[in-house]
Amino acid sequence: MLICPLCSGPLHDADNGVACPAGHRFDRARQGYLNLLPVQHKNSRDPGDNAAMVEARRRFLDGGHYAPLARRLAELVAERAPQRWLDIGCGEGYYTAQIGAALPRSEGYALDISREAIKRACRRDLRLHWLVASMARVPLADASCQVLTSVFSPLDWQEARRLLAPGGALLRMGPSSGHLMALRGKLYDEVRDYDDEKHLALIPAGMHLAHSETLEFSLRLESPEARADLLAMTPHGWRASAERREAVIAAPLEVGVGIRYDWIERDL
Repeated sequence: MLICPLCSGPLHDADNGVACPAGHRFDRARQGYLNLLPVQHKNSRDPGDNAAMVEARRRFLDGGHYAPLARRLAELVAERAPQRWLDIGCGEGYYTAQIGAALPRSEGYALDISREAIKRACRRDLRLHWLVASMARVPLADASCQVLTSVFSPLDWQEARRLLAPGGALLRMGPSSGHLMALRGKLYDEVRDYDDEKHLALIPAGMHLAHSETLEFSLRLESPEARADLLAMTPHGWRASAERREAVIAAPLEVGVGIRYDWIERDL
């Protein structure tokens, strides 16, 4: 299942880690994850989200604010009953763990390029295979997964097609055009609209859109900590001015959540 990120040879258990026939070895961290991101594949010393960003997202999600989103995601994946699945860009593992709980007999993998995120994700479910790895060079074999999930994460479409078995599917979860509109209105003079279907134009040959649905609800954030964490876990936390961020944190906020789920299947 796992392949070497350096030579693509199969990886097998070896002492407290994994190794390939060519002799490339990768140790398992004490938290339980495998770091399959070679230094030559990094764009910086510590790529991905830093500890502060990861902790903000962990606090916000563990507070239950996005629980309906995670519940629907797990339901949709469970309906497919995959033998093997992969969560790409799993962050600190909130959504991944709920998928794992819905699929106790399936083999689950999750990766993120952030070591800080994966260190925390490991604590959620030790049965899953947690990996520090690049989504552009996923260390899993061709056609090895029946389901891929991508939650608020960039996506390498060619890698997705490579990883999916024929008839398998990618479940992409991302914001609709109205997502957090009230928050965006408080942060910017001009709120730019965006097309929540633009990703459909990126679907490669050999894959097709099979199903779409949207989940919407209203969210009221009473505590300044929750509002600060929401800002920290979105791009708005660094795009908006400090003055406007402080104004958002200072007062209770009611905001609409709008999320789109797309099933994109690989052809048989």
